[in-house]
Amino acid sequence: MYEYAIAWEWLAFAARWFHVITAIAWIGSSFYFIALDLGLVKRPHLPPGAYGEEWQVHGGGFYHIQKYLVAPAQMPEHLTWFKYESYFTWISGFLMLCIVYYGGADLFLIDRHVLDISPPVAIAISLASLAIGWLIYDLLCKSPLGRNTWGLMAVLYVVLVFMAWGYTQLFTGRAAFLHLGAFTATIMSANVFMIIIPNQKIVVADLIAGRTPDPKYGQVAKQRSLHNNYLTLPVIFFMLSNHYPLAFGTAFNWVIAALVFLMGVTIRHWFNTTHARKGRPTWTWIVTAILFILIMWLSTAPKLLTGEGETAAVAPAFQQFAGDPHFPAVKQLVSTRCSMCHAAEPVYEGIVRPPKGVTLENDAEIAAHAQEIYIQAGRSHAMPPGNVTDITPDERKLLVAWFESAVEGKKQ
Repeated sequence: MYEYAIAWEWLAFAARWFHVITAIAWIGSSFYFIALDLGLVKRPHLPPGAYGEEWQVHGGGFYHIQKYLVAPAQMPEHLTWFKYESYFTWISGFLMLCIVYYGGADLFLIDRHVLDISPPVAIAISLASLAIGWLIYDLLCKSPLGRNTWGLMAVLYVVLVFMAWGYTQLFTGRAAFLHLGAFTATIMSANVFMIIIPNQKIVVADLIAGRTPDPKYGQVAKQRSLHNNYLTLPVIFFMLSNHYPLAFGTAFNWVIAALVFLMGVTIRHWFNTTHARKGRPTWTWIVTAILFILIMWLSTAPKLLTGEGETAAVAPAFQQFAGDPHFPAVKQLVSTRCSMCHAAEPVYEGIVRPPKGVTLENDAEIAAHAQEIYIQAGRSHAMPPGNVTDITPDERKLLVAWFESAVEGKKQ
């Protein structure tokens, strides 16, 4: 039923909204506590065991906050945990991965010009990479290298760059960036679920039992929290990148990803230094700007360096749409209303890459993107943006009739 396409689109929208809500909650609380922790001040009147305090003003009132580096002498009556924001961010993100990239593997996950594999194999590789990535990261943290925080982060950076390159050898550029974000986010959320919260629970259990908590649990949790702090901004970049083909649609996309991780460090260093009241290192913004300009150049470098454009993969799905009686008229419509932007070399002013990497220049490409055309330009008026190519109501009806006719014809 063609209604399935509409329901699936709304399911994807709901999952994305859910993911954004939970991500805002997690990132917001994470940034707040990082800033709070760095801004703590040691004063002589603090209670025994207190590490520092901070006065804050918000919402018309004043807040007096104290931090105990290990634990207070007694268990407080009420304790607020910050964990579900992380859990639901990962769950909702994985749901989106399933809906968009696993459900549309032929179109969004697999690029047969990169690696000719079946959807089940591609999905298995995707799942394995997330699980194995966490195991490697955790082993590195627990190894002797883990005692050197900055040395460990340098090694982890090498691992992330390798994964960036590896994903581009397996999937579409769009899926590679999304998976790099998912890979990193899995590490971050697993840090909360597997290390930070369990360690805090051990400390709480010791307090309840009247034992003195071992400070090592807090030290380990703090190290993992530091990693999360520096990984947050790159994850946001990769999750937004699917809207910007200039980021992922280049032979140097893995180099761009490597530079994005560095920008995450420079930006967070400014905030961390400022919150710690150690000055305002403006040089970090200069470095960030230079890195971003380099990324901009790399986004168009393939043609400059090789003289060749990139070839987009065409999924072999939905081929029945090219055989529908409506298709000749649809092909003419798409070529006059859509292909000036959705082409390997767009001719519309200001467009240098096809939006979202979608090209609609031949029968196979149009058929492969039938559902997207149906949703974006048939059932809704999302495309063309602002109806800049003056697509008419009758033409939209043609797109609807084409898709629904082909779907019904396949059932018969």
